[in-house]
Amino acid sequence: MRFIPTYTAEELSFIQLQGLQYTVANAYTHSPFYRARLDAANIKPEDIRSLSDLEYLPFLDTEDFSSQYPFPLLSVPLEEVVRIHASSGTTGKRKILAYTQNDIDTWAMMFARCYELAGMTPQDRLQVAVGYGLWTAGAGFQRGCERFGAMCVPLGPANADMHCEMIVDLETTVLGATASMALLLAEELYQRQLTDRCKIKKIIMGAERHSVAMGSQIQKLMKAEDIFDIYGLTEAYGPGTSLDCKYHNGLHYWADLFIFEIVNPITLKPVAPGEEGEIVITTLTKEAAPLIRYRTHDVSRLLPGTCSCGVSFPRHDHIIGRTDDMFIFRAVNIYPSQIDEILGHIKEVSSEYQVCLTSDHGRDHMQIRVEQSGTGEVPQGLAQFVSDEIRRKLLVRASVEIVSYQSLPRTEQKTKRVIDERE
Repeated sequence: MRFIPTYTAEELSFIQLQGLQYTVANAYTHSPFYRARLDAANIKPEDIRSLSDLEYLPFLDTEDFSSQYPFPLLSVPLEEVVRIHASSGTTGKRKILAYTQNDIDTWAMMFARCYELAGMTPQDRLQVAVGYGLWTAGAGFQRGCERFGAMCVPLGPANADMHCEMIVDLETTVLGATASMALLLAEELYQRQLTDRCKIKKIIMGAERHSVAMGSQIQKLMKAEDIFDIYGLTEAYGPGTSLDCKYHNGLHYWADLFIFEIVNPITLKPVAPGEEGEIVITTLTKEAAPLIRYRTHDVSRLLPGTCSCGVSFPRHDHIIGRTDDMFIFRAVNIYPSQIDEILGHIKEVSSEYQVCLTSDHGRDHMQIRVEQSGTGEVPQGLAQFVSDEIRRKLLVRASVEIVSYQSLPRTEQKTKRVIDERE
C-alpha cells in the first residue's frame, strides 16, 4: 500500500504516546487557553509518561471554542497559519479552526489513505458534490484526491443538471457526497434515463449519518458497486479521520494521528470495551489547533479484534447519532437512527421520512411521515403496520402517514429528520 502503513500494536502505542506528549507540550507552551486549563488541573507536560495518563487531562467541549475568538486553541504564531476553516456555532459564532502547512499536508495524506482503503486507483475520476469554502468537506475531498493522484472534478453542491452532465461526459467513477446529495443525484440520473451511461462504481458518503435502506436505494439507482462511509469533523482537520473498508465491518481510524476514547456522556467515564458511548478525540500531530480530549457528541463504540481486510488500524462502529440529536418523547430517549433501522426492514417504505413532534395541553404527540418505496397503490394497513413496529421496538406510540415517493424534501446538504414544535 502506498499510503496506509502497517504497525504492530506495540508500535502504535509508542507512536500514540509520543504524539500525546508532543500535543500536550505544544498546547501548554503556546496556547494561553490550554495553559490555563492544564494549570487548573495541576498538570504539566512532563507529567504525561504513559497513555494511561490521558484520563487525567481535562475535556474540551464546543463552548470552549468561544474562548479567544476568532482563533481558539491557537498553538502556533499567526504567521504560520496558512488556512482557516469553520463549522457552524451553536450561539451564532462559528468555530474557526486554524491550519499550518503541515496540518494541510497531514489532512491530505490521511484522506489519501481513505481513498486507498476504498480501493480507488489513480485511473479513477472523483466528482466532488460536497460544499466548498469555509466548510472542510470539499477542500478535504479535493486535496486528498490530488495527493492520491486521481482526477478530481470539484463541482461542489452545484445544480443537478451540471452534475448529471459531468457524470456522463467525464465518465466519473467515484462520487463524494452527503447521503442526501447522493440520493438526489441517483434519483435524477434514474429519472433522466442516464443510469446506463453512468460509470460511477464507488460512492464515498459523509457529513451525515445514513441508514442501510438509504444506502441500498442510492446504490441500486446508480448501479454502483460499493458505498463507503467516511467520518470526520472540522475540529479534527475535517472528513477523513476514518473510513470503512470493503468488508463494511466498522470504520478504520488513523490511530497514529488520533486517540479515540468512548465515554459515558453523563459521567464522562470510559465505558466497557464494545459498549456505546460518546467519541472523544485527541489529536497527535495537529499543530495550529490541537485537540485534547475533545467531546464530539457523536455516539459509537470501538470494535475489538482485527479486520479481514488486513489493515492494522483499529475500528469504530458507524455513528448511530449524536447526544444532541437524541430527542425525548414521553420519557423515552430516541435517536433518529433507531427509526432508520425500523423503516429499513419494511420493504414497502423508503428511507425518507420526517418526524414531527408537537404538544397539546402538555401531552406530546409524534407524527412520522414516510415515503412509500414505489409509485403504486399503498398497501392497505401499511401505516398501521409501521406504527405497530415503532411501538414494538421503541415502546412509544406514533401516528404514521404514508406519503408518495419523492414527496418529502430533497436537499444538497443534510436532511432535517426531526422537527420539534413542542412548547
